[in-house]
Amino acid sequence: MSEPQLLTRGKLASRGGVNIATIRYYEKRGLLPDAPRSRSGYRLYTDDALRRLHFIRQSQVLGFSLNEVGELLSLRMQAGTTCADIRQRARRKIETVDGKIKDLQRIKRALTKLADACQGAGPTSECPILESLEGARNTQ
Repeated sequence: MSEPQLLTRGKLASRGGVNIATIRYYEKRGLLPDAPRSRSGYRLYTDDALRRLHFIRQSQVLGFSLNEVGELLSLRMQAGTTCADIRQRARRKIETVDGKIKDLQRIKRALTKLADACQGAGPTSECPILESLEGARNTQ
């Protein structure tokens, strides 16, 4: 069996598709464990750190916040956690995404209505979009 390959912070960042500051930030947040230092002072990361970095990045792509990523990582390491626990987290994220989609659809309808009401001509003082936005402020 071969010895695990050790990566400097720069190489870890490069292979993980992030910058070095992101690695430091993830360490500060406890998402990546601090790596031991070499004699020359460089932090040396194992392939486990790269796998964890990929896990973090993929979780973010799926819409999980860094707090939620931390929870998933904790659950992964916690004895007694089952796939059902993780599925429950995923279903809650789906509900959040559904809510955001509804909000975005509402915003799109409102913007479409405003854009359709504007002829695209005349001074901005008579622009129905700007007038509507100003009226919205006055009604709140």
